[in-house]
Amino acid sequence: MSEDRPASGPSGQEQERAADADAWATACAEDLAAEKARRRTEQGPPPGSAAEELRRLVDTVADKLSGLQSPLLGGLAGPAAQQVVRQVVEQAKAAVEPVIERNPDVFDHLAAAGTELLAAYRSAVQSQERRWTTGAAGPKDDWPDRGDGGEGTGPGERIDLD
Repeated sequence: MSEDRPASGPSGQEQERAADADAWATACAEDLAAEKARRRTEQGPPPGSAAEELRRLVDTVADKLSGLQSPLLGGLAGPAAQQVVRQVVEQAKAAVEPVIERNPDVFDHLAAAGTELLAAYRSAVQSQERRWTTGAAGPKDDWPDRGDGGEGTGPGERIDLD
């Protein structure tokens, strides 16, 4: 005769596997959270979008300019000059803020374009440096109008003025 198992409800072994899977997921989530917290304390907060970074830059520059003392203008013009600086800073912030709020994606695109331009420049400079350090002549058509085929005779090259 065979043992009768209840048709409904998982067996003890299935419950144990489900509990193990849940414990594993919980442990992984806790480890991930601890690692993220450790990295945050080491590296600081992650950078925000380009629009947020621009807003932070404008705020920082505004704070520095507002707190700047003006020794060049003397003691009499100091408070008046500070007031003018504060007013200019506030006007600049008022002009920049709506642009940032209306077009936050534009700044992300500009940042990406700047990164790509920097990568292209870096690649060009590295290839040129490689040619300089290895002594390679580079492409022969760099100086197509030279009569000596691009070899050159050094710093004492004769120039025909006729």
